[in-house]
Amino acid sequence: MGKSNKLALVSVMFCFFAMGFVDLVGIASNYVKDDLQLSDSIANIMPSLVFFWFLIFSVPTGVLMNKIGRKKTVLLSLAVTVVSLLLPIITENFAIMLISFSLLGIGNTLMQTSLNPLVSSLVKGNLASTLTFGQFIKAIASFMAPIIAAWGATQAIPSAGLGWRVLFPIYMVIGILASLLLAGTPIEEEKHDNETPAEQKSVVRDYIDTFKLLGNTYVLLCFFAIMCHVGIDVGTNATAPKLLQQYAGMTLDAAGWATSLYFIFRTIGCLTGSFFLRVLKTRTFFVISVTLMALSMVCMFAGAASAGNPTTAKWLLYVGIALVGYGNSNVFSMALSQGMLYMPDKKNAISGLMIMGLFGGTVFPLLMGFASDAVGQVGAVAVMTVGVVYLLTFINKVRY
Repeated sequence: MGKSNKLALVSVMFCFFAMGFVDLVGIASNYVKDDLQLSDSIANIMPSLVFFWFLIFSVPTGVLMNKIGRKKTVLLSLAVTVVSLLLPIITENFAIMLISFSLLGIGNTLMQTSLNPLVSSLVKGNLASTLTFGQFIKAIASFMAPIIAAWGATQAIPSAGLGWRVLFPIYMVIGILASLLLAGTPIEEEKHDNETPAEQKSVVRDYIDTFKLLGNTYVLLCFFAIMCHVGIDVGTNATAPKLLQQYAGMTLDAAGWATSLYFIFRTIGCLTGSFFLRVLKTRTFFVISVTLMALSMVCMFAGAASAGNPTTAKWLLYVGIALVGYGNSNVFSMALSQGMLYMPDKKNAISGLMIMGLFGGTVFPLLMGFASDAVGQVGAVAVMTVGVVYLLTFINKVRY
C-alpha cells in the first residue's frame, strides 16, 4: 500500500470512529428516560427513531454516491452528524432530543452507506477483515460514550449545566476534526458499479434496479442477517442497564457500566476478528460468533431468573452482556461482505440495501419496549433471542 493510500486509510478509520457516535443513543436514552420520567416504550422511541432513517435514506444514499462520489457523501454525513450533536448542548427536552437523534440517524445512514464502499476503493485484499478493523475503531467511540456520560453526570462542572450531556460537545469536536482530515485527503474512487451512462442519468432507474436486488434470495437473507445483528446490538445497548437495575437492584449510574462492558467486548471482538478473519474461513468464525450469542441469551435468562440473589444475577448478566458483545461484533462485517462479494459490480447498490437493514435497530427496540412493559426486561431478552435464532439459520448461507 502506497503512502497516499495509507493516509487515506487513516482518514477513513477516523470516520469509522465518528460512525460510532450513533451508539451513544443507548446510554443517552436511559438518562433521558430518568430526566423526563418516561416509560420504557416511550424511551425506546429514541433509539428506534435513530435507526428508522436507515429505512428511508439508505437506498437514496446509494444513488447519491453514483452522482457525487463516495468521499463527498461521507463528508455530507459528517456535517449532518455534527449538527445533531450540537442541539442537545443547547437544551434537553423531548422534542429537541428527538430531532437530535433523527439527525444523528440520518447522518449515520449516509456514513454507513458510503464509508464501507469507500474502504473497498482503498483495499484490494480481505474486505471483511478491513471492515472489521473499522468496526473496532467504531467500537472505541461506542464504549467511551457511557463512560463519558457517567463522568459528566457526577464530575462535570455544574456551571456548564450539561451533566451527562457533556458527551455531545466532546464528540462534536471529534466529528469536526474527522471532517477536516477527510476533506484534505485525496482518494481515488472506483467507477460507479459498472453502469452504463444511460443508467447513471436515470435516478428512477437507479431506485428500481436497487430494490430489484432484494428479489435475489441470497441478498435478501444477508439483509435480514444485518437486521438481526443491529437489532440485537441496539437492543443490548439500551437494555443492558435496565436488566441490572431490575434484576440486580443497581442504580442507573452503576448499571451504566453494563453498556461500556458490552462495547468493550465488542471492541475486543472487532480487533481479534480482524485477525481471525484472515486465518479462518468466514463461515467458521461466523459459527463461533453466533454460538457465543446463543450462550449469551441463556445467561441473560438465567440472570433474570436469579433476581432473588442480586450478586448471582449481576454476574450472570455481566457474562451474558460480554458474550453478546464479542459474538455480535463481527456479524455486520461478515454479512455485509457476503452481499458485496456476491455482486461485486453492484457495491453501491448492495451497500445501500444492506445498510437499510439497520432498520432492525428501529424494529427490535420498539418490540423490546412493549415486551418489557408487559413482562419486565426478560421480555426484551426474548425479542433479541428471535434475532439470534435467525442468525443460527443463516450459518449455512455464509459462502465467501
